[in-house]
Amino acid sequence: MSDEQVITLTVNGTNLTFQAEPRKLLSDALRDDCNLTGTHIGCEHGVCGACTVLVDGRPTRACLTFAVQMEGHEVTTIEAVGTPKKLSILQQALHECHGLQCGFCTPGIVMTFEAYLKENPDPSEAQIRETLSGNLCRCTGYQNIVKAIALAASRMREATLHAG
Repeated sequence: MSDEQVITLTVNGTNLTFQAEPRKLLSDALRDDCNLTGTHIGCEHGVCGACTVLVDGRPTRACLTFAVQMEGHEVTTIEAVGTPKKLSILQQALHECHGLQCGFCTPGIVMTFEAYLKENPDPSEAQIRETLSGNLCRCTGYQNIVKAIALAASRMREATLHAG
């Protein structure tokens, strides 16, 4: 007898139904059952931020969340943010400012700040750094990431002004 439960959730706008044991983590379900490997698994303790996804628009550590908890929720992963040919404003700024090196932390940073900049369109450097403190990067030293986030915020504000 299996302890697996059938769960249905929306991932990147698509309704998915699959079976998962109650202890299966959202990070594992996304990677193994949904073939979405952009959600990286780093520390598996919620410290590094590499596994950050949006659940109902809010940044969430997928390595601390059970897949069965997501029944009926909307999960957004890095795969839904931009495309290789059309990066999001934040992804483009990270590229231009050399705000990434190995790229392992990048999906978590992008997901964190896609949500953060919607709620805080004009953050100070201190606010960016405070929010970024939940995402560990071993390569960059953070300077260019901070610069890229500030640039993205500026461009998002400008786009909002021109849209309205």
